[in-house]
Amino acid sequence: MAELTDPDTIREQVREKYAAAARAAAAGAWTPSSCCEPSEVPLTDAAGRRVFGDVLYDRDEMAGAEGAVGASLGCGVPTAVADLHAGETVLDLGSGAGADVLISARRVGATGRAIGLDMTDEMLDLARANAQHAAVTNVEFVKGQIEDIPLADATVDVVISNCVVNLAGDKARVLAEAARVLRPGGRFAVSDVIADPGMDDATRADVAQWTGCIAGALTREEFQRALAAAGLVDVEIRETHRVHAQAAAAIIRATKPTAERCCSPTALEACCEPEPKSDCCVVETAAPMSCGCGPA
Repeated sequence: MAELTDPDTIREQVREKYAAAARAAAAGAWTPSSCCEPSEVPLTDAAGRRVFGDVLYDRDEMAGAEGAVGASLGCGVPTAVADLHAGETVLDLGSGAGADVLISARRVGATGRAIGLDMTDEMLDLARANAQHAAVTNVEFVKGQIEDIPLADATVDVVISNCVVNLAGDKARVLAEAARVLRPGGRFAVSDVIADPGMDDATRADVAQWTGCIAGALTREEFQRALAAAGLVDVEIRETHRVHAQAAAAIIRATKPTAERCCSPTALEACCEPEPKSDCCVVETAAPMSCGCGPA
């Protein structure tokens, strides 16, 4: 039997879960759910508040995308914090029924573009039907895996996702791929689940919960390290609400540098000399950056 850490096993578990959800929605048999079912994870917190799905969107955010939002399995609203602008290209990883793609399309306007990436045929069909129903034309839904994004380098201004990164078997590769397709200065803004540092082994060992967000979630520190390893900077992780006794939903943001931040090992020696640092350090403010070897 394949282990929990096998990416192919995890991917198929996730695909089966979301294909079933898409079929239910298309057949009109959809009931409010979350990315965290099937599992023992509730849809509400101890006070009875829903912590997953369409209730997280406010009415203005939903305008024009009500059908897609109604089938949302997310833990947040990444479009609310992505600071989208007219003319930008946005990529939604694991776009599902297309809610955040349709909202993004409205934000970036006719001169912009919103791309949804999903590996599940049933979800792609549902998303395209939702886009057609909403009469949104500046969208595209692409089949593929978030570990191997089928887009060229530096072609996207913003990468978003909603409760998806935690489902991936190889999160480091997902984040590296997101960084690859971002243009210099591009933004990473996702809603995701972060695990508490003390998450117990029983929770992590439950393969069924890989389709339910919790077991696959990184801790705050692990997410920070993974984003840095992917080359993203200015990392911000802000918890929004608890979704489990050992996990929380969070907004996670980062930026792709406009150029290489500092020195290669060879250039580092030159950086530490008193000569100008322009050959090895990016000047992003009025003052030159330090290379870690004294004042710049």
